[in-house]
Parts: sequence; C-alpha cells; structure tokens
Amino acid sequence: MTTTGMGRVSDQRIDRIVPLTTPALLHHELPLDEPLASAVLDGRRSVAQVLDREDDRLLVVVGPCSVHDPAAALDYARRLRVAAAEHADDLLVVMRVYFEKPRSTVGWKGLINDPGLDGSGDVNAGLRAARALLLDVLRLGLPVGCEFLDPITPQYIADTVAWGAIGARTVESQVHRQLSSGLSMPIGMKNRPDGSVGTAVDAIRAAGVPHVFPGIDISGAPAIMHTRGNADCHLVLRGGRGEPNYDAESVAESLSLLRAATLPERLVIDASHDNSGKDHRRQPVVVADVARQMADGQRGIVGVMLESFLVPGRQDLDPTRPLEYGQSITDACLGWPETEEVFADLAAAVRARRVAAPAGTALG
Repeated sequence: MTTTGMGRVSDQRIDRIVPLTTPALLHHELPLDEPLASAVLDGRRSVAQVLDREDDRLLVVVGPCSVHDPAAALDYARRLRVAAAEHADDLLVVMRVYFEKPRSTVGWKGLINDPGLDGSGDVNAGLRAARALLLDVLRLGLPVGCEFLDPITPQYIADTVAWGAIGARTVESQVHRQLSSGLSMPIGMKNRPDGSVGTAVDAIRAAGVPHVFPGIDISGAPAIMHTRGNADCHLVLRGGRGEPNYDAESVAESLSLLRAATLPERLVIDASHDNSGKDHRRQPVVVADVARQMADGQRGIVGVMLESFLVPGRQDLDPTRPLEYGQSITDACLGWPETEEVFADLAAAVRARRVAAPAGTALG
C-alpha cells in the first residue's frame, strides 16, 4: 500500500503522536543503585514470607488512593517510616504508591498519564515524576506497592516495586494475567466490582503458569515475552456492588474457593472501596472486624489494605482554586492520626493471633 493510501486508512482518530522515552533511558537518568536494589529484593522476599506464613506478621499496604502531589506523598512516607519501625515486630508495612487511576467512565487518570493535573497528558514527565518518587520512598527504607494498569508502564518502574496489584476492573483481562505471570514481585488480584471472587481466583491460577505475549523490552523495542509464571499471586477482597466481603463468612467462603482451586489459602482484605461502603470513615470499622477474626485465630488473613493520606476525605480537582495539601483528589482517605490508631489495632490483633493460633496450626 502506498504512503498516501496508508494516510487515508490509519490514525483517523489520532490527534498527535509524541515520542515516548525508553525504559532504559529513564533507568539511566534515575538509576536504582545497588543498595536500593537490595532493599527492593528484601522487600519482595519479606512480602512473600508473610504470604507463605514463614513470617507471622501482617502485611499492611497503606497510602493515598492515587498520588497526585509527590511532595505530599513523600511527606506521608516520612511519617509512615516512623510508624513502620514502631510496629515492625507485628506489621510489614508497604507504602501504597499508585500512579495509574482506573476510571469507570472519565476522570483524572493518574500522575503518569497527567502529571500537570490539567489534561495536558505529558506522560514522559509523569514517568519521570513517578520513578523519582519511588526512589525517594525507597531511600527512606520503605518498600513500595503499585497497581499495574497499562501493560507498558512496568518496564519503567517495576524494578522498584515490592508488591503489586491488579485492580478489580482489570482482573478479568488476559493481558493483565499474562503481565502478572512475568512480574518479579508478589501480585494481589482484586475481586471484580460486582463482587465476583471466582474471577480473581481464576486470575491467580492463570498468572501462576507460563505465558507468551508481545510487549516491549528495556530498550523500548517490540519483543515477545516468555514468562515463567508467578507463584506469589494472591486474593484481595474489596467487596462489590455496595456489599462487603470482609466478614468471617465471606473470608471462609473465599478460602474455600482457593482450596478448591488447589491454591494457597491466603487473603488480603481491602478496608476501602465496597468493604467500607466507599466511606473512608468506615475503614477502621472494617479493620476492627478483621482484627477480631485474627484474634480468634484466623490465619488465612495475611494482609490488609488501607487508603490513607495526611488529611482525611477527598477534594475535587478544581482549576479555579488551589488544592488542599495532603488530601486525595480521587477516593476519600483516612487521615494520618486515624491511620496510626489502625496500626496499633492491627498490631495488637497479630499478637493475639500468635497466642490463639501459633504458626503451624490449621487455618481458622
């Protein structure tokens, strides 16, 4: 086909094409040095040990719904580092550092896609801002967790990540299951927005085996990926259709589904989203119920997720007025003082569980 012919049939709805920096160039500009690389590997190993119950602490993935202000996120990380050290005997704290915001319809899609918060879509600047923040958080001594939405993005940032997630809207996607099978860190699979847990169980099974699929390599060139499968995938319960699934009955049912699929019986409970009725103030209520289950000896619960930031609640992204520092522009979050209280409750539940169900006992 001639160039003229191609012009008539291709890119009819593309406004413009901007060159994308390569992963290799970004890694060169913002390198993961040897001490930080060792910290990432230690973080991944620690998460896997908690998932496998070789470590009886509780995994706690906590942080803003989606980072929009790297300075405020780093401020949060400094406070989180202190709390993580205080509870290190009972909790393995991983900072939630999410840069891609899946949308049901439309809205701000995250720091990588739109770092200027203005619709300008400077993805190259967003990738640099994201990687720079991840390195800063690692320098503080905190492992980081990210949700992977775009299948190209991991080449730019995944080397810094200790724990990853596939969200409720993408857990059924073959692309994301294949991606998870090749990622180097444990991956949490969330149940679907309609509450389907079986779909996430299927995703864990699919990501646990080898796959072959097209992608890009570190130089940004098209490549065929041959994966080995990811044995560290696990189930995340986040409720669905306005109904929670963190209660003891739901936990038992989910563990039964994992057992029937011959998968490890381990759950992370997301205290936000439909489990809290999308009310950030109810996250401690969810945690209190989970803590009671743990204190009663439930060992199938290996982790908790929290949406938390410096200032409670959320705010709209409004170009006519300045944003409040440290408050989410996506989902509403717990404030910092309430987050510290939740840490104390979870740590106490871990200690109680050690008495009620010592390591090596059957699941509750």
